[in-house]
Amino acid sequence: MKIFFFLLLLSVQIVFAQNKDVITPAPNLIVQGIPDIPVSIKNDLLRYTESRSASFADWHPVKRNMLISTRFANVAQLHLVKMPLGARKQITFYEDAVTGATYEPVNGDYFLFTKDVGGNEFGQIYRYDVATGNVTMLTDGGRSQNSGMVWSHNGKRIAYGSTRRNGADRDIYIMDPKDPSSDKLVLQIAGGGWGVLDWSPDDKELLILEVISANESYYWIVDVASGSKTAITDRSIGGIANNDARFSKDGKGIYFTTDRDNEFARLAYMDLATKKIKYLTAIPWDIEGFDLSKDGKHIVFTTNEAGESKLYLLHTDNNQYKKIEGLPQGVYGAPVFHKNNKDVAININSARAAADVFVIDISTGKSERWTESEMGGLVPEQLSMPSLIKWKSFDGKEISGFYYKPAKKFTGKRPVLINIHGGPEGQSRPNYLGANNYYLNELGVAVIYPNVRGSLGYGKTFLALDNGMKREESVKDIGALLNWIAKQPELDASRIMVTGGSYGGYMTLAVATMYNDRIKASLDVVGISNFNTFLKNTESYRRDLRRVEYGDERDPAMHDFFEKMAPLNNAQKITKPLFIVQGGNDPRVPRTEAEQMANKVRSNGGVVWYLEAKDEGHGFRKKNNADFQRYATILFMQKYLL
Repeated sequence: MKIFFFLLLLSVQIVFAQNKDVITPAPNLIVQGIPDIPVSIKNDLLRYTESRSASFADWHPVKRNMLISTRFANVAQLHLVKMPLGARKQITFYEDAVTGATYEPVNGDYFLFTKDVGGNEFGQIYRYDVATGNVTMLTDGGRSQNSGMVWSHNGKRIAYGSTRRNGADRDIYIMDPKDPSSDKLVLQIAGGGWGVLDWSPDDKELLILEVISANESYYWIVDVASGSKTAITDRSIGGIANNDARFSKDGKGIYFTTDRDNEFARLAYMDLATKKIKYLTAIPWDIEGFDLSKDGKHIVFTTNEAGESKLYLLHTDNNQYKKIEGLPQGVYGAPVFHKNNKDVAININSARAAADVFVIDISTGKSERWTESEMGGLVPEQLSMPSLIKWKSFDGKEISGFYYKPAKKFTGKRPVLINIHGGPEGQSRPNYLGANNYYLNELGVAVIYPNVRGSLGYGKTFLALDNGMKREESVKDIGALLNWIAKQPELDASRIMVTGGSYGGYMTLAVATMYNDRIKASLDVVGISNFNTFLKNTESYRRDLRRVEYGDERDPAMHDFFEKMAPLNNAQKITKPLFIVQGGNDPRVPRTEAEQMANKVRSNGGVVWYLEAKDEGHGFRKKNNADFQRYATILFMQKYLL
């Protein structure tokens, strides 16, 4: 008997010792087909997962303070910063991320923010009272999206969009945030692509944007008292993308960005009485974001120049503009003026620095750094700088991307990870890679971020090249990239893995079926496996917008095309290992897209790893979940790519 208990105790000790050597998935994770992950991967990866970033949320209207969003625990929360490089004082504490906020614009006695639950994207509006720290939910708390709050100039009301009426149409509401019972429907509309841009200077009208697709959008003026709307852009022309806009200080016109009469978006001014348009910039790249100073005298705007950002200052009295020098190179967020009319806050990140907040004084041109996010032990000078690469696709069109080379300590032909952006109208840019630097520095894997046809930043013609039945032509751009890799003496064309998220997940699955013999493995993150089932199951407020981009599955010809090209229906071609990652609450690409693909490849005898987080939506935002995904990804790469 003593021997029995000794052996039982010994076996328990052995199991405990073995469990200490592997990473145990948390109860919120569904893990299928993934082997035990050695804890050594976690230890090796640690310094790559501990960097953080900071994003600007809003200026205090009176004080030279700002709200930012950054992560110190598991998810990003709001913090108060009172001076350049001052302490980041956390002021929200939730299980789910809070990334944006907007102060009451007169005294700053309270601010508003939105938050969803578990990544479901049904964001509700909350009021945070600065004096007491009390938080009040202002919207219905149901399965509705409430967002895009824009303040009236007197600070007494917000206008915002909500899908609460039927879950599909984004109506416009007005509310006094101090009195939620004042909530009022101002404009009932059809479609999910509507949003508020600005109030007129007298607070009697709203400037509204109606988005049909990435290539087509229109402006409307709404009378707040009557709810009547008037179109101010010509719908008969079509094919024009109008984007952000502001009323001029005198209310006689609007400043806006548009690609009308041009390949790229320009800054323009429209006289509202005559509808005459004057183009204010002549830069052969997209104007991405802009802000008008509160006194109406200056505009700051950013450009996207081959993926890198530039910041400009324009004087509205003569429309002369110049580049603001002295800022770090990188990718910029949208600039925001303080009410003092001289301080401009902007986010900047680059391959060697995570996103942080900088402030530019337009009167002197000098910049101050307001946040300095920790890099978790990474040394900026040791991180790979990307190079811009270009290749010719099947039809002769030039495609480009960013190529990050592995650390110099690795010799011989290097394996390659191709990482495809989502959108599809997204764009890969020379951003900070964060934990992905591990692939370069510790695994010796080269990483390429392609911008296939359909990507932003290369003109509206290029943006539309993948629409409808041209969908697989963007996949062929990756086929041409595989040819380019084979010609590079330092790269190993026999060891290529492809990955991507959302639309990039579809691209990953499509590459896995079309070029199975040319890759070693694939990692699909929240990807579309069949556009017919996707359009049926995605949330209704998104469906019509996606139909314009992808095609309308209700059209028999389009339906048949989707069935023919669906990765799900070509899954028998996949013989290389596939890793699928999914959020259980994803409203954009529902979990059914991942489940059906995993089941089909498994039924064909293929190798499938499956990871689902029950408390995530369209991608993992919580650090514990994202870390486990990274651990599993590294094991997958070690096993099947290296």
